[in-house]
Amino acid sequence: MSVPARQLPALDPDTAFYWQAGAQGQLQIARCTACRRYTHPPLPRCPSCGGQTAPEPVSGKGRVASFTINHQPWLPGLLVPYVFAAVALAEQEELYVLTNIIGCNPESVSIGMKLRVCFEPHGDVYLPMFQPDESHG
Repeated sequence: MSVPARQLPALDPDTAFYWQAGAQGQLQIARCTACRRYTHPPLPRCPSCGGQTAPEPVSGKGRVASFTINHQPWLPGLLVPYVFAAVALAEQEELYVLTNIIGCNPESVSIGMKLRVCFEPHGDVYLPMFQPDESHG
């Protein structure tokens, strides 16, 4: 299976864990060591209390909060149509990951659809993607 063309993120010290945890099959999100609130995108300090954050594995389960079906191939080799979505993670209210929904017909995606994380490898970057999951409630 060929990997679609994607624009890849730069790996910097504050975010590399997010892009590389897929090598171990984990989705990791920054979490405050003081108040225990998750924050995404990753920040070195908690926006709620100012405490330090550290990467922490999460379940990888979520639901579609919002989405769009894109028909424009923004990069050569990018297959269309594709779904770009805000995925609400199960761990906390208003904790979203912006990503693609894969593994289904784009027309079948709906608000509230149950999802689970999967990873698309690109060298040392593992892009978190989500696919349908009927195994969780």
